[in-house]
Amino acid sequence: MDWDKLRIFHAVADAGSLTHAGEHLHLSQSAVSRQIRALETSLNTTLFHRHARGLILTEQGELLFDATSAMVKRLDAAAARIRDSEEEVFGELRVTTTTGFGSLWLVPRLPALYKKYPDLKIDLMLEERVLDLPMREADVAIRMKEPSQADLIRKRLMAVHMRLYATPEYLAEYGTPQTRADMRNHRLICQNATSFQVMAGLRMVQALMAEDMPSLLTVNNYFGVLQGVANHLGIGVLPHYVAHDTGNLVRVLPDVDSGEVPVYLAYPEELRQSKRIAAFRDFVMDEIAIYRRNAQISAGASE
Repeated sequence: MDWDKLRIFHAVADAGSLTHAGEHLHLSQSAVSRQIRALETSLNTTLFHRHARGLILTEQGELLFDATSAMVKRLDAAAARIRDSEEEVFGELRVTTTTGFGSLWLVPRLPALYKKYPDLKIDLMLEERVLDLPMREADVAIRMKEPSQADLIRKRLMAVHMRLYATPEYLAEYGTPQTRADMRNHRLICQNATSFQVMAGLRMVQALMAEDMPSLLTVNNYFGVLQGVANHLGIGVLPHYVAHDTGNLVRVLPDVDSGEVPVYLAYPEELRQSKRIAAFRDFVMDEIAIYRRNAQISAGASE
């Protein structure tokens, strides 16, 4: 099969429109249409159902799109490795991590990375779903558990603890609980039980719920929990790094702790020599070292 035709087919299938595919490929709609008809003729099959709202792949089209998608990913990987043979760090780096860690810890620290590598283009994918790194859904991942996929280089970065926090203003108005039972007199802010979250955090929330909380605010991510706590709505379950970075939160009930939640950085074995990966990995490790030093200084100052 002619690769040019396959490339055009992939663009049309991805866009769902001859017009949009043509814009992406810098070709006219008629040129794209001719290439698709020629490919269908060579394969003796129909690849698209045409209707007023766009194009839908046929069963045969789906099979071909799966194959071209795999080809595109392999070509992207090859191109990335070729680019990484250069000395300079530039180009796109697709990073995936959880919504909480990405928005609350990683993004505020990215200025340091961009200052050092201004030509780096980061595509940050914040979601709880674990993306398939070997299939190049992302280049590098930071996850709250050790990755189980094979052929990955992984490094443990740090450990996160889920704890209870409130603002000084909230505690001044409503008092500070001294026991778990005292939590019944406060509003608990936490992720809801059906949202994606680390198991240690879920167990901690379930144990607190056993105290029969009369007032509750549940959110489907930690960023929302933080906003609730910061606006003095109650006592929230948050990762411990949030309290350090925010600087205006007070830990409540020090004996309530989720235990360690490991944080891992991982990337495919085939990107071992990638300078973009190395730059991002070193940046994250440097920021964690700075965070730990500052945390120790803060802990020593509070003693």
